[in-house]
Formats: sequence, C-alpha cells, structure tokens
Amino acid sequence: MLIITARLLPLLTVPFTHQRILRTVGSVAYRGLRTMEPLRAPQDPQVNTTLSGVDTKPQPPTSGAPMEGLNPSPAALTPDQEMPPTTGLLPGETVVREGKAAILFPSANEVFYNPVQEFNRDLTCAVVTEFAREQMARRGVKVVVPGEKERVVVNLADEKKEETEMQTGEEGGEEPVVTASVGERCKNGLRVLEGLAASGLRSVRFALEVPGLRSVTANDFSAKAAALIARNAQHNGVTHLLQASQRDASMLMYEMRGKKDRYDVIDLDPYGSPAPFLDAAVQAVGEGGLLCVTCTDMAVMAGNSGETCYSKYGSVSIKAKYCHEMALRIILHSLDQRAGVYQRYIHPLLCVSVDFYIRVFVRVHTGQAMVKNSASKQALVYNCVGCGSFHLQRLGKRTTQGNHVKYSAATGPPVGAECEHCGHRHQLGGPIWGEALHDVSFVQKVLSAVSGNPSRFGTARRIEGMLSMVTEELEDVPLYYTVDNLSSTVHCSTPPLLQFRSALLHAGHRVSLSHACKNALKTDAPPRVLWDVMRCWEKSNPVKRDRLSESSPAHHILNTEPILQACFDVREDANPQSRRRHLTRFQENPEPFWGPKARANAGGGGISSDLEDRRKQGQNKRKNQITDATQLKSFPCKRFRKGKCTHGEKCCYSHDLEQTDQME
Repeated sequence: MLIITARLLPLLTVPFTHQRILRTVGSVAYRGLRTMEPLRAPQDPQVNTTLSGVDTKPQPPTSGAPMEGLNPSPAALTPDQEMPPTTGLLPGETVVREGKAAILFPSANEVFYNPVQEFNRDLTCAVVTEFAREQMARRGVKVVVPGEKERVVVNLADEKKEETEMQTGEEGGEEPVVTASVGERCKNGLRVLEGLAASGLRSVRFALEVPGLRSVTANDFSAKAAALIARNAQHNGVTHLLQASQRDASMLMYEMRGKKDRYDVIDLDPYGSPAPFLDAAVQAVGEGGLLCVTCTDMAVMAGNSGETCYSKYGSVSIKAKYCHEMALRIILHSLDQRAGVYQRYIHPLLCVSVDFYIRVFVRVHTGQAMVKNSASKQALVYNCVGCGSFHLQRLGKRTTQGNHVKYSAATGPPVGAECEHCGHRHQLGGPIWGEALHDVSFVQKVLSAVSGNPSRFGTARRIEGMLSMVTEELEDVPLYYTVDNLSSTVHCSTPPLLQFRSALLHAGHRVSLSHACKNALKTDAPPRVLWDVMRCWEKSNPVKRDRLSESSPAHHILNTEPILQACFDVREDANPQSRRRHLTRFQENPEPFWGPKARANAGGGGISSDLEDRRKQGQNKRKNQITDATQLKSFPCKRFRKGKCTHGEKCCYSHDLEQTDQME
C-alpha cells in the first residue's frame, strides 16, 4: 500500500521558483548515483533487492568510498540549498534495478511492470540518445555519453570532417564547444513526455542515461502511479529533470498542441492498444520530433480479429506468415493517416517486431505538399488462402516528370478472381504502409554507438544483433515468405535456407532475411519464381503425388512444369554477415511466464492464484509429454464429469470427483 505524504506531493508539480534548488541538489545526487554501491534502505537493511532478475544481498559500504551525493552533509551545501530528503522503502516494497535506475516497486500488482521489456527500454534509450545527438548538434551542443571515448564515427568522411574542425578551432582560438552530459539539465535541450509512465522506470532512465534533455514529464492517470513516480524521481536524484504528472494522457497532449508547447519526444507504451492516444500524439510532437509507440495487442494486429483491427487502426489484418511485419505496417498506416488530417506526415526511423509486441520510432513533419504523397505510400494486400502467395496494390499513383508531380488513381487489381498458381481465392487486407520501415543511415548510427559502448545496456548483444539484421533487410520489399511454409504447401522436405537463397541469387533476384521471423525470406522475386524453385527442389526430393488431392494447392503447383531451372549451389553472398557472426537475434525464454503481464490492479492484490495455477499446468507441456498411460490417472475424466463416460473402471483417466473438483 502506497502512502502519499505531504513531503511527496510537491514533486508532482515543480514550481519554477524552486527549479534552481532542485537542479543543484539533483545534480549532486546524480553524481553520487553513478559511482555508488547498490542502493539500500537505511530504515530496513534486511529488505531484499533485485538486480536484473538476480537477488543481491545488502553489503556494508567499503571504507574510504562513501556513497557521495545521496546524503550530503550540511557543510557541503550552500545557504540557498535544501537538504535532499531521503526516500525509504515502505512495507512490502523492493528495489528493481535496470540500467542506471533503481526503482521502488510495490509487491502488490498496483503499478504495471514487466522486466522482460528491458530490451524495449534499452533500445529506446539508444534511439533517443542518437536522436538527441543529431538535434543538439544543430543547436551547437555536443552530447557526452558515459563510456564513449570519442564521438561515434559512422564513415571516414565524418571522421575527416571532425579532424578538420578540431584543427581549425585550435588554430583560430575559438571558444570550446558547449557540451551536454547525462543527468544535467540542458537549457536548449529536448523536452520528453512519457504519456503512460506507470512506475516511471523509463523516464528515470531517460534522465539518468540520455544527455541533452531539458525536461522529462512522466504522466500516468493513476494516483498511486503518479505518487510512485515522484518517489522514484527523488530516490534517483533526478527531480531537477523529471516531473511527475497525474493527467489523462490524451488531454495532456491535446493541451500541448501549440507550436511553442510541443514536445520533442513522446513515448507511448500502453497496456494493449495505443489507438486512443495516436490522434493527440501526432499533434503534440514538435516539428521533426520523435514519436515512439509500442503495441502489445498482437492478437488483433496479427489477424485473429480483422474487424477489431479495422476499428482501431483503419486496416484489416490477415492471418498469414508475414503477420508480424504486417502489424508494423498497420500501425505506420494508422499514424500516417491521423497525421495527414493535420497536414503532417511521418518518416519511420526504426520499426521492429520483438517477442510479443512491436515498437516503432517515427519522426513527424509538417508539409502540405508532402502529405499528398500519402496515398501512394499505402497499399492493399491480396493474399491467396491456398498457397500463401501475396500481391500488393497501391492506393494511389504518383508520377514525376521533371519538376512536375502528377497524382492519379491507381489501376488494378493485380490478381485475377482465382490464384494463378493454385486456383484458390484471395483474401483482401490492409491498407498498410508500403514504404521502407527503417532509415538505414540512422539505424547504422545507433548500431555503431551501441557496439562501441557495449557496457551501457544490459541487452546490448541483442540490440546489436537485431539492428545488424535490420540494416541487411531489403528496404523496398514489403512482407516476406517463409521457407517452411513454402515446403508445407507442396508437402515436400524443407530445403536448407542457404540453398534456397542461393537459388534466388543465381536467378538474378535480391534476397534478405527479416528480423521479424527466423525462416523469413524477403525477395523481389515474383511468386512464380518461388514456386519454380520449389518445383525444382521437389524433383530431387519427390513427394507421393498419388496421395495429393486434386483440389489441393500442391497438386496444382507440382503439375505445372517449371520455367526456371533453379541452381542450388551455395553462394558466398547467400549467408549474411549477421548470420556468419552468430549475432544474438532471437532470445530464448528469459524467465517463466515471460509474456504479457496481467493488467495492474488499482486495489493491488497481485495476480490471481487460479491464473498462476493454469500457467504452471501449461508450462513445458510439449517438452514433457506423457508417454506412460498410467500417468493419465492423475488427470480427471471430463466425460465422467458430464455423465457420458462408458469405459467404467477401464478408463485411463480418474473418476475421483474430489480430484476432479480440485483440478477444475
């Protein structure tokens, strides 16, 4: 249970007259936080703490290394400073550590927190840092990141340019460049809003790890969450940067739509769908600002409920193998459509599908002329229900003749009434974003910064693997096929990935992997070429055609002679660099029940025991399958419960009613 004291309430809104005091005290506390031992609660030295999922025991401070900055002595403070209040642990609270932040977290499920999304928060800090580096450079400020020995150099041209500027500065005796460090308030820095902050972990990490910030607003509609954010800001010594807010996120962003009031960075990570907040977000972000959005309603976006997806995002989702990339393109379509209402448009920087959610980073610009291109950037998807072949149909057509641009309606459809390969019907999905998902030059800068400073993030290895794979993807090829699905369609053995990629390369087509799926193939080859490759592979690995139904897709595909004679000799360029280096791209299960967590309960109480029992019963059910029939006696007979079991004592399941009631 959280107790809101009079000492904590002033942190919810920081008056302007006290900012100088808070900045001074906060900067002192931050310097101590960077080098201190793990935080402890002085009131209760026996309280357990958590460090990245590993329990740690409190240790006494070593002699000669006091925890400077947390409790400065009165002699070290000037007369106009105040003694920073200490933040102790309330009963039942623990300290959750991630990055440089130490977050007070209640044991009850009062405030939402999912430790598995550390990768999400690490990646966001890396992207926002690189965005701040670019923005602050235009304002004449150089950001300084701990652990970086020198500025990240993307190519040799930048390195030579930097050396020339340094030599010119030394010879001309110019003033040194203004720098911005982490934990310091930058006068011309970025204004950041986290609309749905929960415990405030992400905002605290922004204040502690991202340089070049002027302010961070951590907002949450829950009073308990807002009070916890204020305590966490005080606990980490970032009250000079971080301001807690208890507002409706949409109303807060609507009130900041003015050109002088807009935020430079807006982060939305809701529990479920972000659809209710997108309209306000595209208006409240500044010109060229960064909008970060997370979607965890993947069941809707991956095709289970196409009608629900249309009501939320204005697009119909399809249940197909490429559903995870299609989900990324659906949210981009929704963002671009809502921004276009206000003569704005988006430019995606990085869009990834990770674990059970998707994450997009886009910049929002204003321009009436550029908004006219929006129709030609959207596309409908025709997906064959038999063989899985797909075709894209653009909604608009854009023709350029010199300096003149002509817009017209697109022509279509690109397919007939039936699939030309298997004779089955098509599903219609979309519209979706049909342009590139990433800005490769920006992704390379983020990748260079992360790989050059691997100790900065706990998930740096996976970030490096993910971004390396992103830079290898074909930018102008939407969606993908999977090798196992192609093989399953024709009922033959699956060809090795390198051989299949080599066959497409030998045929003169481009091909790449996808970060969204292990066995994915992104290629500019038409479906006809893919099925020709599979026909050639089936000839050397024949299937029993007499068992194929005449109406099956396999029968139609295999009874057509291939036009292309595929060559399966492995080429050296068929194996991308990320695969050669064995980079971490798809993590193993980090912990039990690591998927989406239960929604926070305003009254606390934690997760119900029934839900926990059902989760435990379903764990490893495929790995630990029952092979001995006698073990089935431990499970109740459902037919006996309904009075329909006719096996009597010979039934392999239990007829014990008490055991049946306990299991249910």
